[in-house]
Amino acid sequence: MCLAIPVRVTELLPDQMAKVSLDGVSKTVSVALLDELSVGDYVILHVGFALSKIDPDEAERTLRMIRDIAGSAS
Repeated sequence: MCLAIPVRVTELLPDQMAKVSLDGVSKTVSVALLDELSVGDYVILHVGFALSKIDPDEAERTLRMIRDIAGSAS
């Protein structure tokens, strides 16, 4: 099963690419599906593609739930 997760945009790159970060891990992803993206925006990431922008509060709530689930599984 694959999950789409919220990540924060840390840098906009050429060719419709961007660097995103989650818990200190950075990754270069495609943002070709999105318009008007800015550094600091949160996006939903799935298999290397930013699918949509997400409200920062919603992103933080979702990340908290994911961390809680991961913590209870260990």
